[in-house]
Amino acid sequence: MDAAPSPSSQCRYSYDEYKETADWLLAHTKQRPKVAIICGSGLGGLANLLDDKTVFPYTDIPRFPISTVPGHAGQLVFGRLKGRECVCMQGRFHFYEGYDIHTVTYPVRVFFLLGVETLIVTNAAGGLNGSYNVGDIMLIKDHINMPGFAGQNPLCGHNDNRFGVRFPCMSDAYDRGLRALAKQTAEEQGCDSFLQEGVYCMLAGPTYETIAECRVLQMLGADAVGMSTVPEVVVARHCGLRVLGLSLITNKVVTDYDSNSKANHEEVLRTTEHRTQDLQKLVSQLISKI
Repeated sequence: MDAAPSPSSQCRYSYDEYKETADWLLAHTKQRPKVAIICGSGLGGLANLLDDKTVFPYTDIPRFPISTVPGHAGQLVFGRLKGRECVCMQGRFHFYEGYDIHTVTYPVRVFFLLGVETLIVTNAAGGLNGSYNVGDIMLIKDHINMPGFAGQNPLCGHNDNRFGVRFPCMSDAYDRGLRALAKQTAEEQGCDSFLQEGVYCMLAGPTYETIAECRVLQMLGADAVGMSTVPEVVVARHCGLRVLGLSLITNKVVTDYDSNSKANHEEVLRTTEHRTQDLQKLVSQLISKI
């Protein structure tokens, strides 16, 4: 007799479960968004720019996970931004909260079933590139999926062709056209002086990186490091969504053993508060052009 497949080899959720969540949301709002925004630590203020808002606490949405991190409000906001219908996640889900990879990425497939075509992901990140300053905004042009190296990929297990192909390409994960549009918008708004473009590396967290780890990541070609974003992007691309990624550089990583600097979450939230308005303005103007 063949052994039953292990739980880790199975998809955590079925198509019908994702659809149940999507159908519930479609039944409770008249909004039909084409753009979804996932807000990183301290960046949930993006949702406050929406007009004609409908707000759903995650606790009210069938099968939706709960966000537990300070700086993540834990609600899904539908509305209009510059006349475009959008849905905004005020708070995302992370490995370090104890969630598995399928739970972390659950909302993205729900967005796909809602009819979303473009995903904008934002995060707070540490600057690995020596030329970056605290407060810079980095357009993500590529990523390094460290948990994926260890087998933690949200596409492991059974592939449902209704979402995407078995072996999706990731060399074009971050849409070139959207990046060009973001650069143009930043230039128009006069914030191109602190706009960077680089490679984001994801680690699982919740510990910040050691000095040795930072040096390794720099050798690998990473410009910024954080604890999110990559699994969501992988699932979004699997579903055929266009993706734009933005990292707010909230601290410079420590690479010197003689340094007394220490990364901490309070510093991250303070920096996001300082630069939030610029990021909000950039995203809202960008959405009007998509």
